[in-house]
Amino acid sequence: MNRTLVTGGAGFIGSHLCDQLLARGDEVTVLDNFNDFYDPAIKRRNAAGLEGARIVEGDFRDVELVESLFDEGNFDVLVHLGAMAGVRPSLLDPLHYEDVNVRGTLNLLEAIRKREGIRLVFASSSSVYGSNEDVPFREEADIHHPVSPYAATKRAGELMCFTYHHLYQIPTTCLRFFTVYGPRQRPEMAIHKFIRMTMAGQPIPFFGDGTTRRDYTYIDDIIDGVVRSIDHCEGYEIYNLGESETTSLSELVTAIGEVCGKQPVLDRQPMQPGDVVVTYADISKARKKLGYAPRTLVSEGLRRFFAWYQEQES
Repeated sequence: MNRTLVTGGAGFIGSHLCDQLLARGDEVTVLDNFNDFYDPAIKRRNAAGLEGARIVEGDFRDVELVESLFDEGNFDVLVHLGAMAGVRPSLLDPLHYEDVNVRGTLNLLEAIRKREGIRLVFASSSSVYGSNEDVPFREEADIHHPVSPYAATKRAGELMCFTYHHLYQIPTTCLRFFTVYGPRQRPEMAIHKFIRMTMAGQPIPFFGDGTTRRDYTYIDDIIDGVVRSIDHCEGYEIYNLGESETTSLSELVTAIGEVCGKQPVLDRQPMQPGDVVVTYADISKARKKLGYAPRTLVSEGLRRFFAWYQEQES
């Protein structure tokens, strides 16, 4: 049994992870500030469903709170999922993204540094690969050219994690998530937004010519990878967690129309600053070292998401 602290544990990925950890008997503490990036009531409902977890409302930038939490918790593992997310919003408020994603991460690293035996799993993002044209993306790729403040903060987090591992021997694993979707997905993310707008007969924002491609990864596959990372956290490692398949924007919209039984209406717009042409994970390292084996095709994942969406709307 692990004593695990999960930052952002009331969010989309975090609440699913906590469900899994609680189910296997781990002791779970959630630290979440329930901010208004999207409706806080959604995160509060997620948290209310985490029976057996300790829910702490607060900000991981709060030094005193973090110190007291680590003193009380005697944690074995920190899973740092909490962050300001999203490429496009980061262009509007880069200072806030830097403050939360970089300074906040550093605050947690300082807490770990002062205590022995804590393993760290850090949530990074496929956005760190920027406009890399060498696909599929490999962990050892040259990623010195992030194209959004969000991407830059996530790469900065990886680098700071390595520094603390190097100096203080903190066992650390960084996970580069590839476009995660599924039940509880944030409402502003593409699949959730497109299904909601299609069902309402509203035009969906369609950026570019439809040829951009994403490696859409179903939540159950991501959680399997995160749990494996917790249990195999040693040294310093970076892993891609994706589905290792790509879907174009046009293909996604067509599939959403089939799932919804309605023809999506397109609001065609130009490519947005900070967007990339493709994300595509090489997951061979995670397969070999973690036994990670995603198995949910986009067609099946969309079907499951739509079933959940209908339940929420009924």
